[in-house]
Amino acid sequence: MEIGLFKEPHFENRVAMPPEVVHKLVKQGHNVSVEFGIGQRAFMSDELYTKVGAVCLSRDEVFKKADLLISIHPFSSQEIESLQPHQIVVGVFNPLVNSDLIDLFLKRSVTFLSLDMLPRTTRAQSMDILSSMATVAGYKSVLAAAVRLPRFFPMFMTAAGTIKPARVLILGAGVAGLQAIGIARKLGAIVEVFDVRSAVKEEVQSLGAKFIEVQGAVDDSEAGGYAVEQTEDFKARQQQLIQDQAVKADVIITTAQIPGRPAPKLITAETINHMKSGSVIVDLASSSGGNTELTQDNEEVVHNGVTIIGNSLLQSELPIDASVMFGNNLYNFLQILFDEKGNLQLNFDDDIIAACTIAHQGNIISKRVSDFYKK
Repeated sequence: MEIGLFKEPHFENRVAMPPEVVHKLVKQGHNVSVEFGIGQRAFMSDELYTKVGAVCLSRDEVFKKADLLISIHPFSSQEIESLQPHQIVVGVFNPLVNSDLIDLFLKRSVTFLSLDMLPRTTRAQSMDILSSMATVAGYKSVLAAAVRLPRFFPMFMTAAGTIKPARVLILGAGVAGLQAIGIARKLGAIVEVFDVRSAVKEEVQSLGAKFIEVQGAVDDSEAGGYAVEQTEDFKARQQQLIQDQAVKADVIITTAQIPGRPAPKLITAETINHMKSGSVIVDLASSSGGNTELTQDNEEVVHNGVTIIGNSLLQSELPIDASVMFGNNLYNFLQILFDEKGNLQLNFDDDIIAACTIAHQGNIISKRVSDFYKK
């Protein structure tokens, strides 16, 4: 199999596969071509790739040579137009939002697999790039807040007096939220957590945080681990409870997202007006509109003395380990695509392959995407 790896856009420091993962593909008998400078921003030189058996080529040459093309972010429209029907593209393309991208792939009859559509099943855990990158983002969010907060996280008892610990409010106890809880607690903060899923209460408490609960949430047991839309009455009670806790917090980290929909607005501008001056909000849902009414994606806003960090690419700030995690997830995913001889076979009876295959021979394969696309 001819596999091609590409340098990511200027805003992305990660690579889809670091050299050590490429080495495993080469040992399996695959030919791997990488774009010159692919790992420059992740501190991975071209020499490291060639040492493990990869070939460095220009971007155009990799496009022409590869049968399997791998990139974290989507290619440009012009590059997609140049693809051939036999080529297969694997990446993270957010198809529930990027309908124009689906149209392009359908037009070219190119096979298009998106790793963010993996089902939340035990078998898919080793391939789950969303959980891996959420782990990185959750870790980095606390550090970003700690750097900007004009006070300590832990309690200090000094000759100059006792310094009270910072209060951290975390909205959403998914992978990113749980990681943020652990790091904030290690730094000595008092941590409170809100999540509509009561099932995570025990896990939150086991990490040493207080769980804030609103009764009457819509059952999410059939949502595959994702958040679901709640009733208006629940939202009103949720909103009031969150606002009451937010005005007491020194740091708020928001992680709440609903696939294919704008992020829920959990922190109002009015609440931010009443927060303590010097407080910090890190909004991990900024790419889908943000969990606050004042969030700007990939920008840092200061409003009434409150710093609001909208950053949907915190994982890019730890490019070495984030690339290793992403690359290992990707490698595990590719193993279910290859047969014993290393040939690529798309078995749509496999629930993982069917869920991730967005387009194939001009048709949408993923039922979740198909249902959403028809709306």
